[in-house]
Amino acid sequence: MFYYENKLKSEGFDFIVGIDEAGRGPLAGPVVASAVVILENNFENRIDDSKKLSSLQRDKAYLEIVSKTVFGLGIVDEKVIDRINILQATRLAMKDAVTALLNKTKSSLNKKIHLLIDGDIALDFDFPYTSIIKGDSKSKSIASASILAKVTRDKLMDEYDKIYPQYGFIQHKGYPTKGHKLAIKKFGFCNIHRTTFNSV
Repeated sequence: MFYYENKLKSEGFDFIVGIDEAGRGPLAGPVVASAVVILENNFENRIDDSKKLSSLQRDKAYLEIVSKTVFGLGIVDEKVIDRINILQATRLAMKDAVTALLNKTKSSLNKKIHLLIDGDIALDFDFPYTSIIKGDSKSKSIASASILAKVTRDKLMDEYDKIYPQYGFIQHKGYPTKGHKLAIKKFGFCNIHRTTFNSV
């Protein structure tokens, strides 16, 4: 899964940033993006598309990724999602994640940077980028970003479950499950629901 990274390094890029998000589809909660630069290629845990991993596998991979990368996070809440739409909110979260990453390391100012973005998404940066469909299954950098974004968002939804236990966020993380939709019918919206989503 280092094909793109190795190819870009052979072209002279030395700061390769994998970018992915979690939370485009839920009816509630934020969209979270992560931007990752891998510093050490050898991983003990499976690093893959976060959807292919169990919760336990993701948690273990998360800890290893944090120790072997430089990363940034971007979080855009449901109010902004309702205001600007989920696609624009995803772009904003990704841009915030890249900015947070670059702010962590001044060494990046002297680096030749290339972005690897999961999906067919364009970002408003001066850096060259490559958008890769199903990139979280093809690039270790994007897969790492996928895991960081997913675990971060899941932890946020677990905290929201303590505030709004009637919706079952700890089980479905805000996604449109049957139980979640029934809870909305019974209790109405809470403050973290995306009211512009058709299913809501």
